[in-house]
Amino acid sequence: MVAACSSSGTPATSPSASLAPPVPSPTPSAASAPAAPSSPAAVASGSATGVIKTNWEAFFNGKTGATQKIALLQNGQTFASVIKAQAGTTIASGASAVVTAVVVESSSSATVSYNVDLNGSPALSNQTGTAVYQDGVWKVGDVSFCALLTLENAGKAPSVCAG
Repeated sequence: MVAACSSSGTPATSPSASLAPPVPSPTPSAASAPAAPSSPAAVASGSATGVIKTNWEAFFNGKTGATQKIALLQNGQTFASVIKAQAGTTIASGASAVVTAVVVESSSSATVSYNVDLNGSPALSNQTGTAVYQDGVWKVGDVSFCALLTLENAGKAPSVCAG
């Protein structure tokens, strides 16, 4: 559901490239900056689960800015025009995702179970996607984003997803 991926004017921040473990802090809201990247040791210990959940929910939050969404999507620059186009839609501003489970498969891949809501009502339930560790940040896998774009486009994958 592409509409779940738009943005509003929330200031964007770039994810940190540091490999230091995240410093404990209060739980950020879904529209806050991406969670600090995890070190390989943190990934192995399971702390990646919280980072993945935070970043996934921020990506699908209608209040998260386009620049931040691009930073939270695997190969995000490839999808920049799609994400920016969604930013102006009314339906997208009411979108959110709730992560129900994260299973870290390796130091660079995780399976994410989630639901997409629109204006507080369920729109897509029991979805499964992939999170990837890219450039020191856990991101929404572009394959997962393309699956949602395809759903929105009546089963036809957009050209940005070809290849």
